[in-house]
Amino acid sequence: MKFFKNKTLRFWLISLILPLALLGAWKGADLLGMLKPYTMPKPESVIDTAVELAAAGKLHVHVLSSILLVLKGFLLALAAGLILGVLIGLSKRIEAFFELTVQIFKPIPPIAWIPLAILWLGIEDKSKLYIIFLGALFPILLNVISGIKNIDRKYFELAKVYEVPGMKLIFRVVLPGALPEIMTGIRVGLGNAWVCVVAAEMIASVTGVGYLLTYGRSLSRPDMVILAMLLIGIIGKVMDDGLKFVSKMLTKWNNGEEALVR
Repeated sequence: MKFFKNKTLRFWLISLILPLALLGAWKGADLLGMLKPYTMPKPESVIDTAVELAAAGKLHVHVLSSILLVLKGFLLALAAGLILGVLIGLSKRIEAFFELTVQIFKPIPPIAWIPLAILWLGIEDKSKLYIIFLGALFPILLNVISGIKNIDRKYFELAKVYEVPGMKLIFRVVLPGALPEIMTGIRVGLGNAWVCVVAAEMIASVTGVGYLLTYGRSLSRPDMVILAMLLIGIIGKVMDDGLKFVSKMLTKWNNGEEALVR
């Protein structure tokens, strides 16, 4: 059948098998009386909670609060990661200056900074932005540096011969050449930023998806907890798919080169 010859459609149909099987098992356990409402709600309860929160105008408030916060922190990290990454990637002296500091701070989980962030910046958005910034910064920074170092040196030599100005070199050679790895870092950075905002909201917040999860736990409402978990996963998936699409559009030339090599 032509319907199943479409590779993209076939891929998505196959990817739905496991989620539907898990949902079926969940509903089956409910029908067999294996679920206890105070530990594991039935699927309909989660849907009812979503409808209830949406009707009260609270669901979109929590979702938008988290998304806007992530975008602010992520864009700050993107700007810092690109600027610092280009400087480090192009200069041995700047690389030596930052090397030890970056390598020491890189392994520290952003969540470990939450207590200090609250002490320094309070429980308002500034502390959460700080955590998001740290979570997104290092994947972007390290991929920018790696991407620049992997550019064929002949392009730099050619630019030197033609005396290409510094800014023109960056925008015409450095950034395009490092773009595939930069986009990988951006995707990882955005994923980290989303995880960080949820974690920060669980500890110090009065809005957001992370807060919704913690609030559900405090009320002993597993339906609200599972709803928050599903929102975290779905929003994270949509964000990553969006960046994946953008990455494919921006690096079509690279995909063509890879196909030729293969």
